[in-house]
Amino acid sequence: MEENKPYTISIYTENNIGLLNRISAIFQRRHINIESINSSVSEIENISKWTIVVELTEERMKKIIGQIEKQVEVIKAYYHREDEIIYQESCLFKIKSELLFEERQIQNIIKESNSNIVTVNKEFFVLEKSGRTEEIELLHRELEVFGIMQLTRSGRISVSKEEMKISKMLEAFSN
Repeated sequence: MEENKPYTISIYTENNIGLLNRISAIFQRRHINIESINSSVSEIENISKWTIVVELTEERMKKIIGQIEKQVEVIKAYYHREDEIIYQESCLFKIKSELLFEERQIQNIIKESNSNIVTVNKEFFVLEKSGRTEEIELLHRELEVFGIMQLTRSGRISVSKEEMKISKMLEAFSN
């Protein structure tokens, strides 16, 4: 039996109200949890790019892509294995300021993790880390022992290693 693997889905769409509900319903009906979701502008004017991360079998992934592409506003959907993309996530950690000045280990963690201090005031400082999932999870574990006041994490953003011919396809479509 085929095992679940992480897949990153890239969906190019028109930017229409209600599409998020319909796409999330495709996953919900099949009891598939969305690990992360991000929507942004794409390299093509007036076209949005969604990046969704899920864990399932490739056979189920192909069926999901077929269902997504049936949505009128969806221009094209792709799925990628982890080794087929370059991706980043971002995380903000809010931590008590006194730790920054009193705990030498915190300064070492910041330096070693290549994270950035976004702001500092009397009560707290905010640390930003962008990178792969494992890097962010490691930093989270290291900071957790000192106490994290707040944490927020972005969805994945990614580009494929292989060319996706979506731009050329849309050029031909618009002419």
